[in-house]
Order: sequence, then C-alpha cells, then structure tokens
Amino acid sequence: MTTAASEKALILAEALPYIRRFYGKTIVIKYGGNAMTDEKLKEDFAKDVVMLKLVGLNPVVVHGGGPQINEMLERVGKHGEFIQGMRVTDQETMDVVEMVLGGQVNKEIVSLINQHGGKAVGLTGKDGHFIRAHKLFLKGGDEGDLIDIGRVGEIDDIDPSLVSLLDSQDFIPVIAPIGVGSDGEAYNINADLVAGKLAETLKAEKLILMTNTPGVLDKQGKLLTGLSAAEVDALFADGTIHGGMLPKISSALDAAKNGVNSVHIIDGRVAHALLLEILTDAGVGTMIRAQ
Repeated sequence: MTTAASEKALILAEALPYIRRFYGKTIVIKYGGNAMTDEKLKEDFAKDVVMLKLVGLNPVVVHGGGPQINEMLERVGKHGEFIQGMRVTDQETMDVVEMVLGGQVNKEIVSLINQHGGKAVGLTGKDGHFIRAHKLFLKGGDEGDLIDIGRVGEIDDIDPSLVSLLDSQDFIPVIAPIGVGSDGEAYNINADLVAGKLAETLKAEKLILMTNTPGVLDKQGKLLTGLSAAEVDALFADGTIHGGMLPKISSALDAAKNGVNSVHIIDGRVAHALLLEILTDAGVGTMIRAQ
C-alpha cells in the first residue's frame, strides 16, 4: 500500500467514532461567505453535505447571499446599507432579496447538492409559513430610540414539521432566510439568526456557521478555539466582538444556551471545512458550549 493510500485509510478510520457519535443527529449549517462565491469551495461544500447525509447525519442548510444581493442592487442603481450588521430593506430591496435568495441562490445550492448525489429541496420561510416573523426595530443611540430598517424581520417561531418531514425522507432542506408575517408579508431575516433559531427548534446536535474568518479572534487576532457562553458574553462586553460578527455570535450564543450541544464558527475558505470540523480531530474554527 502506498503512503498516500495508507494516510487516506487512517483519515477514514479517524472519522468512524464521529460518524457513530453523530449518526441520526441533526446538523444545522449556515452557509455563507467565500464558500458561496468561490467555484471550488462551492463544489467542496456540496460534496461535504452529501457525504454527511450518506453516513447517517441529517444536514439542514440555511444560506445567506449578501454579495449576490449587493450585485443585483447595484444593477438596479441601489446601494446596500447596513446598521448594526443588519441590511436596511425597503420594499424595492425586499423584492431583490426575495428574487436573489429565494430564487437564484437557493436553486443554485439545491442543484449543486443534487449534482453530487444528494436529494436537496429548496425552501423559504414562506413555504407552509414555517418561519413566522414580525417587523424588527433596532435600538440606537444613547436615547434608546428605535430605528426602522424596513422589511427586516424578527422571528416569532419556527414550525419544525416541514423540515423534519424532509429529513425523515432523506431529503436535504436548503432554506432561504425569508420569514412571513401575520398578513402574509415577506421579511428579510439575518441568515445567522434563522440558522440559530432553527437549530434550537430542531434540537440539533450542532450548529455550524461558515464565515470568512478563522473563527472568533481576540483583540490580538489570535484564534479562540473553545469558548463557554460566559466567555462569549465577556467578549461582547469589552468590544472584541463587534460589527457584522454581532448577529452571528449572538445567534451562536443563544443556540448554545438553548439546547444545541455545540456551536462551531468555522473558516469557509478552507477546503472541505465541514468534514474537517465534524469528522476529524483537527477542527477548523471556534467551538462554543453553554458551559
């Protein structure tokens, strides 16, 4: 046996205890960043998701699409604006968000997973009204005034039955983060928040957030590989976690505190990051636990 073949056999053997431990368990994956735009990383992601399903895990994908939305907005002469990491979403922007997330991006991910042997099904929260939401107002300034950022939603609840049904029939749900209000109006919801709430609702074993950073970094830029909920709270308090990472880490923290066994913030720029994090000893990011 060649050295290369022997190494591959060792890697497969290393994966066995992880496959046994997580067999039949739900893994919610927030898919975003470079992994969604780099062609090779997109292929790697699709293969990883299919592999996880084939070895007995139940992956559920929630995707973003910020760069694609920005590109489409520029085509129609609009400029993307963010407040506290949330996209300001007027009606015209909401139309673009629905078209890009619910159509273009969702269908591309579904197609890619299916090309590699999976059975993916695309959804938005409007399907079966399974992500119910209301209008979100942000708190701003010293006065605590409320900031209206348009058609941005805050999750009321998620009905797990549709996703659970798809899981039980060996389908891989691919979910665009669009919620629905009481009058049927669509809301743009931060994908990290949807992934976190869905992981809680499904009682997932793991929540994995793919990013364009190695994980949670301290103020010196050093990777923090393992954190408790209390340590994450301290990083919020001293300003280490800020900007676009706020909603991401907030959803991770909430999930860890509400029954998700572990939350992983991983570098989606690393080839096969999902398999490395879930099925090997190495790992490629930060793990957050409740305790």
